[in-house]
Amino acid sequence: MPGFGQISPAQLSRLIGTPDCPILLDVRLAEDRDTLPGLVPTARLVSHDRAEALARSLAKNRAVVICARGRKLSEGVAALLRTQGIATEVLEGGMAAWAEAGLPMIPMGALPSSSLWVTRHRPKIDRIACPWLIRRFVDPAAQFLFVAPSEVQAVADRFGAVPFDVEGVFWSHRGERCSFDTMVEEFGLSTPAMDRLATLVRAADTDRHDLAPQAAGLLAVSVGLSRMFRDDLAQLEAGMLLYDALYRWARDGFEEGHDWPAGRPA
Repeated sequence: MPGFGQISPAQLSRLIGTPDCPILLDVRLAEDRDTLPGLVPTARLVSHDRAEALARSLAKNRAVVICARGRKLSEGVAALLRTQGIATEVLEGGMAAWAEAGLPMIPMGALPSSSLWVTRHRPKIDRIACPWLIRRFVDPAAQFLFVAPSEVQAVADRFGAVPFDVEGVFWSHRGERCSFDTMVEEFGLSTPAMDRLATLVRAADTDRHDLAPQAAGLLAVSVGLSRMFRDDLAQLEAGMLLYDALYRWARDGFEEGHDWPAGRPA
């Protein structure tokens, strides 16, 4: 059981991917990052000596501090943040315990250099699912630009944005797999739940409803959302809730059925 002011890797892993995930601060030294060059999903690298300055930007959110083994660096930063009124815990055992538990780690080399992404306007499936994945597992502060299809690459070049879900770019379809699949693979986020969700997104996005019986429903809801919203960003915000629900289904509820009246003979 975690000690006072600590959270276990298993407990933290249940929060990642949900709206309740705390801010994750990786305060490891450079030599420790070289030894284990991965990040807990959504964690941002912060120097331990900038903790008090950082506190002013956290707006009293809950935070978890991560160092190599959950000792002096994370304990000290957590204590400093608590003096600023921020509820802060230490990852028990640090990155060593996270890695030992076999939990997903984002390779540092996979992180884009920008928090700004750009894709085609009027999104349906991949272009909502991918922003959800990025915000919930990679970069909670990511921003998304939806532009005319012919202008995606030019906007990316001019504004330093990362293009996705268009032909000829890194973050896009590969063979029969969709852009969501690419991000799950490149960011090292494969888990049984994420793979289940990725199959559903691929089935709906590539019109392969034989891959997942829920695909027709996801397509229907996605098309409905695109008809409800003229503003792509408003549609994205609604889609975030949709994919939050689908992730919880994929993680916790995929075996649950429903009938009415309950218990009637088959």
